[in-house]
Amino acid sequence: MSALKLYSLAIFLFFTKGNAWIFPKTPVTSTLRFAATETFSEEEKPAIRIQEGSIVTVDCRLKPEGDYVPEPLIDGVVLHDESPPARLTFALGRGNYLPGLHDLVQGLQVGESVNGVSLDAGWGERRSDLVATVEFAQAAIDDPSQIRPGVELMLANGLKCVVTKVKEKDFTIDANPPLAGATYEASVTLISVEDGPTMTVFGEKQTSRFQVATFALGCFWGGELAYMREPGVVATAVGYTQGQRVAPTYEEVCSGTTGHTEAIAVTYDPDVVSYERLVHLAMDRLGENKYLKNQVGNDRGTQYRHGVYFHTPEQKRIAEAIVGDFGEDCVTECLPAEKFWFAEDYHQQYLLKGGQSARKGDDTTIRCYG
Repeated sequence: MSALKLYSLAIFLFFTKGNAWIFPKTPVTSTLRFAATETFSEEEKPAIRIQEGSIVTVDCRLKPEGDYVPEPLIDGVVLHDESPPARLTFALGRGNYLPGLHDLVQGLQVGESVNGVSLDAGWGERRSDLVATVEFAQAAIDDPSQIRPGVELMLANGLKCVVTKVKEKDFTIDANPPLAGATYEASVTLISVEDGPTMTVFGEKQTSRFQVATFALGCFWGGELAYMREPGVVATAVGYTQGQRVAPTYEEVCSGTTGHTEAIAVTYDPDVVSYERLVHLAMDRLGENKYLKNQVGNDRGTQYRHGVYFHTPEQKRIAEAIVGDFGEDCVTECLPAEKFWFAEDYHQQYLLKGGQSARKGDDTTIRCYG
């Protein structure tokens, strides 16, 4: 029945609120079409080459091509020729911004530019295997009368889709992102490359000037987006920490048997944002949940316990002071950071993929479930 795998079709119904800009949950191989590249002589070529995990700074202009008019979800998008480029700093190959931008920068040296590159806007090409016809008898839908063209559904496997056609006995759904096939004209100059940090546990030495902080704030989707928006944060990742099992899966962590809690690893530039600010952001986001044991909102269990997990003695001093200010009733953990296991790819930058803004400084409300 196509790659949608509609085997059980426990479909959850909700209505589209305006346009839904949805990044694909599966990796997209970006198509790059080069128009012009500046090159250097052998004597002028910089010696430094970048690799995954390097912290890169670029000047970037992403201009929509064709009829594509974007909702501004990331920095660097311009709508007019006279608009200046945005300066972006991020960890190469570690999520954040567009996958194609990482691919593009990977091939540059410091000082090199590319101009007029057609870059996938993040939604991938339109796929026929993401369209399927479903019989009403197959679908576990309480009220079939709600199935009509334009209604947005969520499938049992987590994919969002839109109903495009309804007949007496069946209906057609399309799980392609609304802007599949959209592209930007990209102009990018690589300004600098620096060594990125490693995911250390408490007490291990960090050689990079960039630092890592780890926070547990309940469901990791919303907390990650909050840190993505923070100036000075150059990378984020969600995962599992403070547990016993090696390389746990999401399902294992959700069972509450591994000892892990859902967490966010934040890579930041201490010259731009302080660790103190990042801890305050965590505690502000928790709100009254900081007084609830093993619970944030409606999410309950040891896998949702909240905590600040410090990596260095200086982080320890700051974290204990801030968490301690909330008194003995505050149950937010303040402990040495242990091994951090990266969550599955589909969890990474989940709310950006679902259409919520990750622009620096954005203060629009974060909707934890899309």
